[in-house]
Amino acid sequence: MPPGTAGPKLERVGAARRKGARAVAEALLAARRITMTTHVNADGDGVGSEIAMVHLLKALGKDVRVANPTPIPPRYAFLVDPVRAHDRTADAVAALRDADLFLVLDIADLGRLGSLAETIRSRDLVTPCVDHHLSAGTLPGGPRLVDPDAAATAELIYDLAATAGWPLSTEAARALYVGLLTDTGGFRYANASPRALRVAASLLEHGLDPEAIYEQVYATAPVGRLRLTAEVLDTLVHEPEVGLSWITVPAGAIERHQAGTDDLDGLVEFARSVQGTRLALLFRTLANGRIKVSFRSVGDVDVSAFAAQFGGGGHAKASGASIQGSLDQVQQQILSAARRLLAR
Repeated sequence: MPPGTAGPKLERVGAARRKGARAVAEALLAARRITMTTHVNADGDGVGSEIAMVHLLKALGKDVRVANPTPIPPRYAFLVDPVRAHDRTADAVAALRDADLFLVLDIADLGRLGSLAETIRSRDLVTPCVDHHLSAGTLPGGPRLVDPDAAATAELIYDLAATAGWPLSTEAARALYVGLLTDTGGFRYANASPRALRVAASLLEHGLDPEAIYEQVYATAPVGRLRLTAEVLDTLVHEPEVGLSWITVPAGAIERHQAGTDDLDGLVEFARSVQGTRLALLFRTLANGRIKVSFRSVGDVDVSAFAAQFGGGGHAKASGASIQGSLDQVQQQILSAARRLLAR
């Protein structure tokens, strides 16, 4: 096997994960034209998982396309450059209509697929899903490789390739490493498990340069991102008596600094880093008028259960929700509930 294309090692995978991986692999092998997508405002795990799957499936002779509801953030362009990705609505819908199978990554809910949700619902194709979030799921039927114990969807894609015996190219390994790197916060969060680190080590053996990847993802910030960060951090409120901290994206701040929603990635971690904080929040107004709330916790606070009260979800220490109402109304609602939670 050529250098950089060795098959991944199957690292201590449970029976349920192996079963899901085999089912997804069988569905993909039976399809000819595969279109994959991920959630709105794709992150490093969503993009990395998509691009890795493109390389894996193209090596198997499949016609593969990426069709996303929102543009892929510029910081991940180094992964996407060799891959044709459709992130304009008309092009993405056309790619979906031409597929005989959909593959949905890093999300199991139609509601997080934005403008593409109706096309996916109406075509009712077999729709495999690979995801590491806690969710009941509202996608059309298909095999599932879902495990909230995985550090990232990228870890599950690694297991899919290992179970199926598919060679892992350097390009695919790089994309999966980005997924693991970003969803573990640079291997700093609680989900940076021993297994996740073993998978990362295996990926590095495919000839990756971790410093170069770090620079592409984290050290190429435009000036607007830094100025946006400064303005958002200026809104910080801390209530030490309950361990609550929150920040708010001011109206027009993203446009004012010629930034994008991707430039908000990680800002809630500043609120979580305040000494004594047990629950951190970030509030921002979405284009559809709803309020997006990001939840982060320290210690034993389960923000997945907390976010579920508001129609959201995610992980025990990192979750989110999109809530109808004005910014003031949603903040009052969330902050009151957060104070009650922390008081208990």
